[in-house]
Amino acid sequence: MKSYEIALIGNPNVGKSTIFNALTGENVYIGNWAGVTVEKKEGEFEYNGEKFKVVDLPGVYSLTANSIDEIIARDYIINEKPDLVVNIVDATALERNLYLTLQLMEMGANLLLALNKMDLAKSLGIEIDVDKLEKILGVKVVPLSAVKKIGIEDLKKAISTAVKDKKIAEIKYPNFEPYIKKITSILQKDDNLKNYNLRYLAIKLLENDKYVEEIVKNSKVWNELKPVLDNIIKELSKKYGEAELGIVEERYKVIDKIVKEVVKRRAGKLTTTEMLDDVLTDEKVGTLLIIPFLWMLFKFTFDVSKPFSAMIEYFFGFLSEIIKSSISNKFIASLLADGVISGVGAVLVFFPILAFLFFAISFLEDSGYMARIPFITDRIMNKFGLPGKAVIPLVMGFGCNVPAIMATRTIEDEKDRILTILINPLVSCSARLPIYALFAGALFPEYQGVVIISMYALGVVLALITALLFRKLVFKTSPSYLIVELPPYHIPHLNVVLKNTWERVYDFLRKAGTIIVFGVILVWVLSVYGPSGYLGDGVFENPQLIANSWVAVIGKTLVPLFSPMGWDWRACSALVFGIIAKEVVVGSLAMLYGAGEENLSSIIAHAFSPVSAYAFMAFSLIYLPCIATLAVIKQEIGWKWALFAVVYEMTLAYIVALIISIVGNLLF
Repeated sequence: MKSYEIALIGNPNVGKSTIFNALTGENVYIGNWAGVTVEKKEGEFEYNGEKFKVVDLPGVYSLTANSIDEIIARDYIINEKPDLVVNIVDATALERNLYLTLQLMEMGANLLLALNKMDLAKSLGIEIDVDKLEKILGVKVVPLSAVKKIGIEDLKKAISTAVKDKKIAEIKYPNFEPYIKKITSILQKDDNLKNYNLRYLAIKLLENDKYVEEIVKNSKVWNELKPVLDNIIKELSKKYGEAELGIVEERYKVIDKIVKEVVKRRAGKLTTTEMLDDVLTDEKVGTLLIIPFLWMLFKFTFDVSKPFSAMIEYFFGFLSEIIKSSISNKFIASLLADGVISGVGAVLVFFPILAFLFFAISFLEDSGYMARIPFITDRIMNKFGLPGKAVIPLVMGFGCNVPAIMATRTIEDEKDRILTILINPLVSCSARLPIYALFAGALFPEYQGVVIISMYALGVVLALITALLFRKLVFKTSPSYLIVELPPYHIPHLNVVLKNTWERVYDFLRKAGTIIVFGVILVWVLSVYGPSGYLGDGVFENPQLIANSWVAVIGKTLVPLFSPMGWDWRACSALVFGIIAKEVVVGSLAMLYGAGEENLSSIIAHAFSPVSAYAFMAFSLIYLPCIATLAVIKQEIGWKWALFAVVYEMTLAYIVALIISIVGNLLF
């Protein structure tokens, strides 16, 4: 069977993932790009007896190669030379999307345009002459609507044709053609450079691209080229200020001409997006409206998930009793019932909460509102010394800090990126939610939503204050500015929302089946064994017996340090195991207090006061990142900054918990 390799590329939010899933179905493989921890998604499909490997490149606005994502996309296209590059373009924002298209044409890629969101463009009064666009660019253009699965078969057919009938389309820049021809006439004298598209090399040299410059420096024509290139750049700098700006200006002139020829907009009333944005993106009103939106999100999450959590709680309690009564070997029965079932069950009770939280977040994302939050808060972020682009990783941190830290790769300035990574663990990820839900439900049942939101607010406030301090004391530079896409509002598509929800929830379930199982079994082993050896299967029903375990030794060692907070050794031990994964804290507490699913909340209510519980929640929010987060910090910015994050977060967590305890006990 003949096989081909194709690449999907496009701006963020153009529907690239939806098209990738529509093409590949379940045949997806996920790994990392070589040398970095950027996720690499590959899949495959068959069409007319041919196999197509599909590589999903990171979403980028250009191939200027200022960010890691841009470097990955550029290097793959230049070095791997896929049989076809499918450029996915948003039909509602053709002008912005065509900038990447022109750069791909400059590279000499075998190109196919997938013009997505055609249905949405039509509803907005945008008409695109596809045939004329195809003629001007010299590449095949396929109109489609990926969400509605309209045009996917046409795309597969076009891909099958384009990989065999390769065409290298060329775009002309009238004001730069003499310079490009002069440079290529010299480059073509070196046969080694003919592995690259010479026109692309010439344009990138005019842009002062360091990557291309290094390629050409090793060429035998460099000595001849260097004085000619210097004179051209000097001439262009006089005209445009910088030669690179001249190229950018020329691209937009070409784009503007194309758009005028192929796009028609029907005049009419204000669109729904324009009317909503007049209110929702207003500097004052929009900022205030974020608060009730987030309140409704959390209210929906907890009210709807409550009966489902109760059912899971009953099931695991029932299952634990069955295992204890049906397995004669007390050691194995205790391992399964008190270790795996009670520990994992205590975590899975919060699965409905996370599922509905992710559903609500995905709903807001697909509606178009979530993209407005970074835009609305940009000015505030700059006041705290953070770059505008830091808002997106921080918002992502509410889901999980690991992908949020990876998302900082779009921040070009190294100091801005390091600062954003350092404060990101202070943003409360979904893994901490089970801890908040347990303690808020046990100690603050009437104000559960308010207490949980206060934890999220505390994390954001501490992140902003810490960023400001680090900016002034450590980095001492000014933050960069934000450029973000504001997609049009639309009614969310249920299949997209459900798919996004499942992808996020699946990570939690995977943890429950791997890291959390490992964590709770480790806690169980350290609970049933002590300095004197095996303590017996009744350790979880006998407080005096478990007090002689290794886990008690660890907890009691820490008790003097945390005595001002009023936590016993069980609470201290649970925090230690929370370093594995924050979800493990709840499972550890369930085992250490000998609690079944049905009575963990009542035991917590007696073991903690409202003040000590709130301090415990705050400490859980701030202290050491989980192992996965710590590993990705080390991967992204090195051990020095990873250790710095550990030290400052532990110190900050202790100070905040101590202040809450002292002030709370004085007031209450």
